[in-house]
Amino acid sequence: MSEAASSLRKHDVYESPLVARNASPEMVAAFSPQRKHSTWRRIWLALAEAEKSLGLPISDDQINEMKAHLDDIDFEEAARQEARLRHDLMAHLHTFAKVAPKAKPILHLGATSMDVVDNTDVLLTRDALTILAQKTANLIDALGTFASKYRDLPCLAYTHLQPAQPTTVGKRAVLWTYDFVLVLAEIELRLSTLMLRGIKGTTGTQASFLELFEGDHEKVKKLEFAVAERLGFSRVHPVSGQTYSRVVDAQIVSSLATLAAAAHKMAMDVRMLAAFKEMDEPFEEEQVGSSAMAYKRNPVLTERVTGLSRFLMNLVGNPLSTAAEQIFERTLDDSSNKRIVIPEAFLTADAILDILIHTSRGLIVNKAVINHRLDAELPFMVTENMLMDAVKSGGDRQDLHERIRRHSREAARQVKQEGKPNDLLTRLKSDDAFIGADFSKSLNPMLYVGRSVQQVDEFVKHTIDPIRQRYTGKLQRKVQIKV
Repeated sequence: MSEAASSLRKHDVYESPLVARNASPEMVAAFSPQRKHSTWRRIWLALAEAEKSLGLPISDDQINEMKAHLDDIDFEEAARQEARLRHDLMAHLHTFAKVAPKAKPILHLGATSMDVVDNTDVLLTRDALTILAQKTANLIDALGTFASKYRDLPCLAYTHLQPAQPTTVGKRAVLWTYDFVLVLAEIELRLSTLMLRGIKGTTGTQASFLELFEGDHEKVKKLEFAVAERLGFSRVHPVSGQTYSRVVDAQIVSSLATLAAAAHKMAMDVRMLAAFKEMDEPFEEEQVGSSAMAYKRNPVLTERVTGLSRFLMNLVGNPLSTAAEQIFERTLDDSSNKRIVIPEAFLTADAILDILIHTSRGLIVNKAVINHRLDAELPFMVTENMLMDAVKSGGDRQDLHERIRRHSREAARQVKQEGKPNDLLTRLKSDDAFIGADFSKSLNPMLYVGRSVQQVDEFVKHTIDPIRQRYTGKLQRKVQIKV
């Protein structure tokens, strides 16, 4: 470390807002230098143990010395070594050898950097995907609770962002939830198909290991699975170049981008509902909405989700380009990009989930506003029923439709241009063509929500409850919003 760098104070150094303001300590730790480099040492240990089990001359003393120094990493020594060697893995290999001198002759035996680095990335990815799966299940659980609570509260629905046939607050919530159910299935798929790169050597041919075992192909195959088993995997990629296929990274980040899209959709809905005053985010007692306008209660949580989601959705192009540009067995331009994109994608997804879990558990529903807005539009919604009743009484359907259209346009003009109440029903009552229509019955909004209530109940029972059962003991996670 240079003298200038060592003199920098903490607040003189840039820190990613994902770490400082957004992601959880759990996810930050998953991609920390400590976790990464202690995993490197565990892979070196697993390789040595597997090679010893297959007959290579590696002693118990060497193995035990490695075991004793898996976590006590001297990062300053590693930095000095990297400044000298210009190779991060070799720097840490030399640093490990200094505290495990007996093991030095057999450290990294037969391996190439990617035997350690790529397998570590898979292990960290597994941990990170597990965190996201659990948090997504928590979000589904929270939204399911909210949906059940408001299963039968009618509200305006919107198509084309214009008032449409009513739904219920609970039904709208299960639309958000279903997006995250699909996202959870995607994350679980990535977890279930995740494989180690394996122990394959410089270009993936395992030539160095075949040399170590004097041409014994069976021992080379056994070595790979012995290492995998020690690292908690039963499967390895059947083939690789120097790296595992970067299509895997593209698939994973695409799955996280899908999470971001679902989050963005929900966040935008909540923000608009807040603008309509139908719903509010949880708001702290002393929280300030605006530095100038003291009355404001800005939806800052869902606004942040929108911004973070935009960032995550736009990350997906990086691993796609990396996968497309991996010339032959490997080019190094993947490394500098990958070590930024993969952790940032997971940190962002983690932050989004924490914010949405917190928001969903504390969403405030303003029933009076919802009822008022629905009442203002309901006369337009009931016209189809009016039409049917009038036809049953002997009216002409086409003539009635035209009458409704004219009355509706005039009522809407009066509302929009004169600021007067919606008088559509008064207009219809005074029209002889609609004599016999039951106007009082038609003003019950529950007549127009269809199967919304039943759909919520069925969705919770058949879709959410199985997820709750699958994640028993993992729900009700505490989430902490940093700012």
